[in-house]
Amino acid sequence: MRTICKYFAVGAALSVAAFSTHAADNFVGLTWGETSNNIQSSSSLKKNHPNARLDHVIRNEGTWNVRAGQQSDQGRYYLSYQNVSGSHNAYKLRQQNLMASYDVFLPIADQTKLFGGASLGLTKLEQESRGYRRDSDLGYAGGLQLGILQQLADNVSLEGGYRYLRSNAKTKLAPRGMRKDGSLRLHSSEQFYLGVNYSF
Repeated sequence: MRTICKYFAVGAALSVAAFSTHAADNFVGLTWGETSNNIQSSSSLKKNHPNARLDHVIRNEGTWNVRAGQQSDQGRYYLSYQNVSGSHNAYKLRQQNLMASYDVFLPIADQTKLFGGASLGLTKLEQESRGYRRDSDLGYAGGLQLGILQQLADNVSLEGGYRYLRSNAKTKLAPRGMRKDGSLRLHSSEQFYLGVNYSF
């Protein structure tokens, strides 16, 4: 996490320099993709639920994301909100991310750019399994993203990307009226997505 924070700090410093010397446009965007999570279970949860396979709860699940920020020819910074949920057997989890991101652009053609950057923010993990007490936790999240951006018109662009996040959000499984069976932690998540942006 410290390494991720360092990358984000460098990106923030670069964004200040870039946007202070170049005109920037406001933009809003919407993305849709698939998210898969890496869930780590406590020893007691593994003992009480040996066949839980919690990594399969949010696995290739449809994910939507809204964003808003500013961009120039050199890069962009933006805030985004992401929501994804999934279920497997008797287990259900929901994940929400609120992220601040910065991307650097690398032109490869007149209307095409590669991008890469860092994100830092908050993740809320909710345990919503039927028959268990609902539980949630708010944790930190940080990671990297990369992809390709294609300009379609002066104010419209399409993009495809990949994002990897690490998190420390955790929750627990506790049958209603009984002691908890154990805890689980969101170790990491990855997302492949397509999106459209509108600048103004």
